[in-house]
This record gives sequence, C-alpha cells and structure tokens, in this order.
Amino acid sequence: MPNDIADRLAIRDIVDNWVLWRDARQWDRFRTLWHADGRMWATWFQGTFEEFIAVSQQGYDRGARIHHMLGGTTIDFSGDRAIARSKVEIAQRGMVEGVLCDVTCWGRIYDFLEKRDNRWGIVLRRHTYEKDRLDPLEAGTTPALDGALLAQFPEGYRHLAYLQAKAGYQVKGDLPGLEGPALAALDAAAAAWLRGEPLA
Repeated sequence: MPNDIADRLAIRDIVDNWVLWRDARQWDRFRTLWHADGRMWATWFQGTFEEFIAVSQQGYDRGARIHHMLGGTTIDFSGDRAIARSKVEIAQRGMVEGVLCDVTCWGRIYDFLEKRDNRWGIVLRRHTYEKDRLDPLEAGTTPALDGALLAQFPEGYRHLAYLQAKAGYQVKGDLPGLEGPALAALDAAAAAWLRGEPLA
C-alpha cells in the first residue's frame, strides 16, 4: 500500500474515533488520538486534551448531552504534518428558559496533526461554526429567549452559545464562522502549520 494511502487511513481513523470515543466517554481510547501536548478548542473550552476529558466528564455527570456526527474529510500533507478538515454536526440537548430543547450546529473541524515516532496524533483541534438552530422538544412550547444575550454571539453558533451560557459555561465569542476574519486567521494558521511553523 502506498505510504500516502496508509497515512490518510490513519488520519481518517483518528477523525472518526474522536467522535465515537468522545461521545461514548471511552477516555482511555480517546487519549490515544492525541500527542502529549495536544490542545482542544470549542465554544465552551480551550485547553489541553486532558483538561477537556475532565470537564467533558464533569459536564456529562451534571446532565450535559452533546453528540457529534461527521460528514466528509479532506486531508492536506506536508512531510510529517497534516491538516484534516471535516464536516461536523454538533447536537446538544438542554433546558433553555425552562423548555427542553435540542440545539444543532453545523461547521467544520480543523485537526492539526503531526507524525511523531511513526504515529499520527492531534496537536490542535479547532472548529468553525457555520449555522445553528434551536428546536423545542415538546410541540407547542417556545422558549422566551433573551434577545440581548443571543445577540452577543456570532450568527453561526448563537443558539448553541445561548444554551451553553445558560448552563453556566464561559462561551468564547469570536470563533470562526462561514466567513470573516476569524476564519481567515484559522486558515492562515493551518497554512503556517503545513509550512513547518510552530503553533501560535
């Protein structure tokens, strides 16, 4: 098998298993996807993958229910570095102003990967957030949203951020969307990674 194909399969395994093992809380398996210095960014968290594991489990224990569904993946290589971009759907269920709701957000994952000691692993995972929606679970119910709070967050993830903020999370308000400076900066960081530059 050509080496490029083997590398692509290894990276696609990482992308697929991230979703499956994270959502199933199989943390020992999840740890194998990362390099020791791996970091994770999301709307509600930015830190090391070990910190991410801890706060994800804590959130689950408090009732947070977050699930991921993957679409296609494309991978760009430069030597022992790669960027994998994958379509993703993030779904979170929770109470919003007294109404049980599902919030669904669509975007892309950017995995910054490196091959070390013949093993691919994630060094950084970032997301873009392109659009989202909020759906009450019970017919005829509608949460009365705080318009001022909703407007604080970018259009691509404002309902997801609203739910998370109401649940007590500190939500980052300047993450990349479908277009704009934050997305351009993420694309520039991906290009720099492939040129061999250190992460900012």
